[in-house]
Amino acid sequence: MFALKWMLMAAGIAMFGTAAGVVAYDVYLAMQFQRLMGSGEPGAAEKAGTRRPIRWPLAIRLFGWAWVPLLLALSVSMVPEGSGGVRISQISGVQQGTLYPGLHLIVPFVQRVAVYDLRDHMFTTNALPDAATKNEVLTVQSREGLTIGLAVSVRYRLDPQKLAYIHANLAQPVDSEIVAPVVSTAFRDLAPNYVVREVFAVKRDEFRAKSTKTITDRLGSDGIVVKEVLLRDVHLPAEYAKGLENILLKEQESERMEFETAIYEKQVKIAELQAEAAKAQQVKHSQADAESRVIAAKAESDAMQYTLPLKQKQIEQSRLEAQARKEATVENADAAAQSKVIDSKAEVERRHLLAVSDAETTRLNAAANADTVRLNAAANAETIRLTAAADAERLQGEAAVLKQNPMLIQKIIAERLSDKLQIIMVPTDGRNFFASDVLRSAFSNGTTSNNADDADQDAPVPARKQAQMLKTK
Repeated sequence: MFALKWMLMAAGIAMFGTAAGVVAYDVYLAMQFQRLMGSGEPGAAEKAGTRRPIRWPLAIRLFGWAWVPLLLALSVSMVPEGSGGVRISQISGVQQGTLYPGLHLIVPFVQRVAVYDLRDHMFTTNALPDAATKNEVLTVQSREGLTIGLAVSVRYRLDPQKLAYIHANLAQPVDSEIVAPVVSTAFRDLAPNYVVREVFAVKRDEFRAKSTKTITDRLGSDGIVVKEVLLRDVHLPAEYAKGLENILLKEQESERMEFETAIYEKQVKIAELQAEAAKAQQVKHSQADAESRVIAAKAESDAMQYTLPLKQKQIEQSRLEAQARKEATVENADAAAQSKVIDSKAEVERRHLLAVSDAETTRLNAAANADTVRLNAAANAETIRLTAAADAERLQGEAAVLKQNPMLIQKIIAERLSDKLQIIMVPTDGRNFFASDVLRSAFSNGTTSNNADDADQDAPVPARKQAQMLKTK
């Protein structure tokens, strides 16, 4: 159809040109005839011939017919794809109704069609001046009075149903005259309600959403459909950007510390549970060990109540050893506890400088270790006390038995020394009997031993030699 329109216009122009050519040709012939007739040369009349009239009727007809294709071409208006048109009458103004892509008829010289692009348009601003794009720079003022650069993109299109209203009431072009001021005003009116940090990060989506609603409402009432508003970038002042970056880094560090603190708290809880379990297990083991020792001591006491008085010395030695072990154990426990306390205090101090959570963990571990050491010391002391009591009870029993039967001493000595004795014949008077020397050496102190040596010197030489041989064995 577009080609047909141009063909009709070409046909009309060609007919106008033909009419003008016919008239010009006839005028040229008339001028040649007049020139020959006015020259006065012989035979000029015969050469000029008859005068040919100008063909005005043909020219008028051609001129009239030329308007037909020309008017037909002017009455056809084409609306391209992706566009819409509005009829504008020279008499009645803008007519209602939208002309969609295709062929439309209008009254030539009375009506015309204004074409608008109905595709999506993009209005873009920059946060900083950019010579390459030459877009408008949009700056707003925050609540603190700081200047912020906003890089905004608004995607919109014209409402086809309101093209007549747009053409009749809105300034043209719509992009620079309507959209740009509305977008800038919406962001500049809304920005003072927010601080820079909220616009940049915290409430950025809220800021964009409210701006989108404001822009959509304002442009929608004028027949401009806003599809999307994008806040591409926010340019902050240099000093504020640096400070905000430091704040964000500190917030990230704070979040990391909170996370690590939670982990340390869980570790502390685990350590407490482990300490409680170890404490209960240690107590159970200590109680079982003490009971087993008590039972063993009672059994040994029952078994030893019929032994000989020589056990008294062993009991005394055992008691002294037990007391020494007790004192050593107590001292070791105290030293270990003090060492643990000192180490725990040092660890607590160091970890307190690093983090409060580490100090708490160390303190709990130190407390658990101190409890364990105290429990071990108490269990050992209780075991030693029970053992000493059992040994004392056994020795009392043995002392009572020996007190009732003093003659058992010789039998006990003989049983003890049975593997070292030889049978020796002595006189019946018992003067040189070796039992007196043995008893003196077993139950007497240094003075008694010296007296025994003097007695041996007084005895006869053979008997003394036999006694010495027996001692040597």
